[in-house]
Amino acid sequence: MTDVLKPRDREDVRALVAWAAAEEEPLEILGGGTKRGLGRPLQTTRSVDLSGLSGVTLYEPDELVLGARAGTRLADIEALLAENRQQLAFEPADLGPLYGGRAGAGTIGGTIACNLSGPRRIKAGAARDHFLGFTGANGRGELFSAGGRVVKNVTGYDLCKLLAGSYGTLAAMTDVIVKVLPAPEKTRTALVFGLADEDAARAMGAALNCEHEVSAAAHLPEPIARRSAVAYVNGAGKSVTAVRIEGFPASVQHRCAAVKVLLSSFGPVEELHGKSSAILWREVRDVAQFLAQPDRAVWRISTPPADGPKVAARVAAKLDAELFYDWAGGLIWLASAAIGDAGTAVIRAALRDTGGHATLMRAPEATRAAVEVFEPLSNEVEQLSMRVKESFDPHRILNPGRTHAGR
Repeated sequence: MTDVLKPRDREDVRALVAWAAAEEEPLEILGGGTKRGLGRPLQTTRSVDLSGLSGVTLYEPDELVLGARAGTRLADIEALLAENRQQLAFEPADLGPLYGGRAGAGTIGGTIACNLSGPRRIKAGAARDHFLGFTGANGRGELFSAGGRVVKNVTGYDLCKLLAGSYGTLAAMTDVIVKVLPAPEKTRTALVFGLADEDAARAMGAALNCEHEVSAAAHLPEPIARRSAVAYVNGAGKSVTAVRIEGFPASVQHRCAAVKVLLSSFGPVEELHGKSSAILWREVRDVAQFLAQPDRAVWRISTPPADGPKVAARVAAKLDAELFYDWAGGLIWLASAAIGDAGTAVIRAALRDTGGHATLMRAPEATRAAVEVFEPLSNEVEQLSMRVKESFDPHRILNPGRTHAGR
């Protein structure tokens, strides 16, 4: 049975990690635990639950900056921002239900540690691009801080970029500072019906490269579209390609009309208004299309957008798989049978000449222990990664082996 340790403040965190370093006792670092099934399974007997470190510590709406303790629920932060018509522009996903957990339990620290971004990434950037500063305990049990309250605060190494996407293997973050942005006043989504994957990639590329500032583009093949809660989408009876336009009302109206004209050369076009748009993009963001298939493995495949249909076709030729596209085709969410290697060999082979990479987001624990969950590293990157780990966590006690064996 795992012993759960629940620190009350950053000094408790420092002391716990210092004790673990002295004893060389590995620790599982948790926020809300909503993404516990992401990564290789850990062999630890103690977990550090940071959910007690909660609360917003800094919010200056006029300065577009927010600070919070790492265990603060993302849902609470988003509710506070909504009161001031602001948002986390990288559109973080709520992946708790994907792993069989409850919605709304994810924390800001876990969100930053996993660097997972939603559909707006193609316009606003990734979580790490909005991460301004933090305080945390390294693997020696030393508290340290980096960054600050503004974007241009970096001298020397940008440790925020390093911590984002480290999955708790370099430090246990206790406090974070993020940039926030105004929320759009109006949202519209243009839908194109019946496109094959290749044609959808071209349509999304055309929309993304036009002058009308598209904020998201996704393609749902017919079986995936049928599962949407949006009537226009589930009742189409064919694939649906979606392009989102956001901003001031007059601007959105003009830009959406122009995008619809552009997309009409590819197929029949309809328009979704605010509420239905929000539902559709929340489904895409949270991978809701795969929630009804808890026994399937789920992959997140990143590839150049033009190569997305080619990669998908290679995988579909060898695996029983369903998929849909986000980021204008640059991100493929794929569900496959969770047997054997869960499609690892086929998917990595399909990406070999594209420069893309794949992450096994959900699979049984035994599968995640047996295969590379994250993209295998080259020798050079592996050596650099090991040196970074040695600098931050020489005793290898923080989420050991979460991303790759031996780290």
